[in-house]
Amino acid sequence: MLVSASDLHVSMDGSTILKALDFDLEAGQWHGLLGPNGSGKTTLLRALAGLIPYTGSLQFEGKEVSVWSRRAMARRVAMVRQTHAISFDFNVIDLVLLGRAPHKPLLSVYNQNDSAMASTALQQLDLKGFEQRSFHSLSGGEQQRVFLAQALVQEADLLILDEPTTYLDVHHQFEFMEQVRSLVDAGKTVFGAMHDLEMAARFADQLFVMHGGKMVRHGAPDQVLTADLLASVFRMEATVAGSGDSPIRIAYTRSLP
Repeated sequence: MLVSASDLHVSMDGSTILKALDFDLEAGQWHGLLGPNGSGKTTLLRALAGLIPYTGSLQFEGKEVSVWSRRAMARRVAMVRQTHAISFDFNVIDLVLLGRAPHKPLLSVYNQNDSAMASTALQQLDLKGFEQRSFHSLSGGEQQRVFLAQALVQEADLLILDEPTTYLDVHHQFEFMEQVRSLVDAGKTVFGAMHDLEMAARFADQLFVMHGGKMVRHGAPDQVLTADLLASVFRMEATVAGSGDSPIRIAYTRSLP
């Protein structure tokens, strides 16, 4: 397993956010992370990225995340968030090249190989010709693709996505998800929090559902997204149709108290 958690807890400001989580993530798959707001999804992703402390066990490639150096972890794990606040405007190529920083000695300059990797990543994400564009001039969808390109040149084995399509329109959401799916098909591993349940079911191989800081269900999408789960976790009465090769469709009837 690429990632394994056992009795994982995270507490912040005196409150326990994650409670006794046990799960495994297999390499080469897209693992979707679902749950209502406040269920602990972002906290779990940040713990896996080595950004916050935890108790219990959280291992990446058989080694506790807590003992990985930040630089070593950055070579293996890349995180794409909902939004990226950038104080200074960058050209696209310069921003993508920042993904090479974990692989470079301090004070070194980017070389021809780094530039070639950045250009390849931009081409792969349909951003060829954007190299000298100002980042702030791009649409939301284009900006997210730039950060995905940055994650690619980081050469990370694991991509962590924290609801990166939240502020994108439907077209750019679907386009972004297709591009991530192509990366998984090429061998990358993805662990991503998502709000759109149907889209999660369409693109992810496995789904993990959190509620109240606990992992309450995981498995194949058609095994996880059931009417009883939607009622108990998302407080929605709904019917669920589709399985196997048929896309899952959810028809919401009413909200539940």
